[in-house]
Amino acid sequence: MHGSPSLLTDHYELTMISAALHDGTADRQCVFEVFARRLPPGRRYGVVAGTARLLDHLRNFRFDSDEIDFLARQRIVNTETASWLESFKFQGDISGYQEGELFFPNSPILTVSGSFAECVVLETLALSVLNHDSAVAAAAARMVTAAKGRPLIEMGSRRTHEESAVAAARAAYLAGFASTSNLAAGLRYGIPTAGTAAHAFTLLHDDEQAAFASQVLTLGHETTLLVDTYDITQGIRNAIEVAGPHLRAIRIDSGDLSVLAAQSRALLDELGAPDVKIIVSGDMDEYSIAALRAEPVDAYGAGTAVVTGSGAPTAGLVYKLVEVQGRPVVKRSENKRTVGGRKTAVRRHKPTGTAIEEVVVSQGTPAHQPNDRLLQRRFVAGGEQLPDVPTLQQSRDHLRDCLISIPWEGLKLSVGDPAIPVIQE
Repeated sequence: MHGSPSLLTDHYELTMISAALHDGTADRQCVFEVFARRLPPGRRYGVVAGTARLLDHLRNFRFDSDEIDFLARQRIVNTETASWLESFKFQGDISGYQEGELFFPNSPILTVSGSFAECVVLETLALSVLNHDSAVAAAAARMVTAAKGRPLIEMGSRRTHEESAVAAARAAYLAGFASTSNLAAGLRYGIPTAGTAAHAFTLLHDDEQAAFASQVLTLGHETTLLVDTYDITQGIRNAIEVAGPHLRAIRIDSGDLSVLAAQSRALLDELGAPDVKIIVSGDMDEYSIAALRAEPVDAYGAGTAVVTGSGAPTAGLVYKLVEVQGRPVVKRSENKRTVGGRKTAVRRHKPTGTAIEEVVVSQGTPAHQPNDRLLQRRFVAGGEQLPDVPTLQQSRDHLRDCLISIPWEGLKLSVGDPAIPVIQE
């Protein structure tokens, strides 16, 4: 964690806490839930991502003296609220869906319980982390499906905020990407890193051959040469002339990738380099990846689309109060109605393992049926993180299994209904 997360708090949250402290309702025991009313347009499933990052933030969620002084000077908080913030430490419970779990409209993916004040102060932090990471993971998962087993490299750091870039690399790896070009993500999360030179390196040298020779001499034959700075055909000839047939790969970053991939494969084979891989990049998304399925492409580099959720930069998650002092509470606003009470959710499967529906029960437990799987697990109890939070690798494996379990129609890239329905009982 870099820096204090405590001022990842919205003005209105502190307004509510101040009023609740004043009128005596701040300590009422409450339950808040995170869910999506609907999926982004065109999506058939969502992917839970960011839970472990949220829990890491929670460990450091304190208000220091400088932050409290700022809030007091700006008259955002009064003396009573400032005193509460000074001693704040979350003492409640958190449970929810594992990272890598699929979610659908109204899936209760996170449940936060405790006093009203300590739960509501986490709203912006929770939604900021989960909305971003879940959006990236869902887009990345669609790209992984479209790639049909071919590896993907996350290359989007230059298209988003510097900290979002690290989080996006983590979410993409969770979703099945093979590696990232973001070195901070490699350091923090142990994600494999990959990358090659840019066009600037070729332009720096007197000619393309000199650039390639320098790269191979320094990095060896396991490097990847970018061959489309000038003429791609000559670029490939230069690459093989300099590096020989044991070069790891060439990268193509522009042009009609379908045509160029086929031509490049034929030329590499003609030059006696059949084992040289072809990597393509340049504004790749799930649709362009799917369009290249029949072409001799060995790997893809995706940047802007993955870090921005490929057109859906937020997962649309909300954080709503559903229970006060054991009593269900309901928001009745038009098109924003909620279902009161703490939820329990199971995913129901056929004997073959195919998911058929998700059953969500308020203030109870779904009647057990064979092949049911309970979706929620405990993460925090009494303010302390429990020791069995899944690792990034475990969550990555879990998502892979979940995608296998949904009906094949749910993996289509075309617009359609959610992969499975959520039944509220």
